[in-house]
Amino acid sequence: MATVENRGAAMRGVRAMVAACHPLPTAAVTAFAVGLAVAANASPTTVVLLGAAVLTGQLSVGWSNDWLDVVRDRAAGRRDKPAATGAVAPGTLRAASLVVAAACVVASLATGAVPGVLHLAAVASAWAYNAGLKRTPVSWLPYAVSFGLLPAFVLAAAGDVASPALVATGALLGVGAHVTNVLPDLDDDVATGVRGLPHRIGRRASSVAAPALLAAAVVVVVARLPDGAGSGAAVAVAVGAVALAVAAGAVGLVRPASRAPFALSMGVAAACVALLVTSGPRLR
Repeated sequence: MATVENRGAAMRGVRAMVAACHPLPTAAVTAFAVGLAVAANASPTTVVLLGAAVLTGQLSVGWSNDWLDVVRDRAAGRRDKPAATGAVAPGTLRAASLVVAAACVVASLATGAVPGVLHLAAVASAWAYNAGLKRTPVSWLPYAVSFGLLPAFVLAAAGDVASPALVATGALLGVGAHVTNVLPDLDDDVATGVRGLPHRIGRRASSVAAPALLAAAVVVVVARLPDGAGSGAAVAVAVGAVALAVAAGAVGLVRPASRAPFALSMGVAAACVALLVTSGPRLR
């Protein structure tokens, strides 16, 4: 009986850790990076190292977010946060985030000095957001930096250089994701002292800004597609991505508590990655 109970407790702990890592963005960003690396003809070893670097970096960001925000999340009654409900101890998240951050350093630098530094700068930017920039008018900046550096890291690891358009696409998607991510929590955030840019401009303006930023990313991707890549399928994907962007803003406005806008923004990012991956031999 004790063994069964111990096993059950262990499984609950694992589920709590998975929930605390912010699984949707962690899985999505890792998948996007790996997909870009494969499309950029990176070697299998580089793809594995790059995937490990991005995964550990994302885990460190997600766990550090819930560790650093535990007091605020408890005050806001966040039942979706394992540390706030007591399902996992903040100290466990702190230790886990530091361990995987160290692993991220090793994996990132194993892809090469330049790509490694680019990726570590992206992860450091995300940690800066967790550590306090989220409370400031430049809350959008870490998202722009981290998402903009991601394709630069991937291309550098593959032995290439990302174009300004590719970096701009990542930055636009990142800022759009930032806005959609905070929409459900605007009121709770303000009540607990968080006043990032979306909080300062309000829900209505944020619900317009988010789809505009996401749609702009799609436009940048379409504009850099090589001749002959603008097939009917590519056009359909681009139109669908813009529709997802518009839907993210609309849902954020009419259903304030919904977390669908962020999922929709990840759908836009997935569409952009698909367009890039299928655009031809030169990804950048």
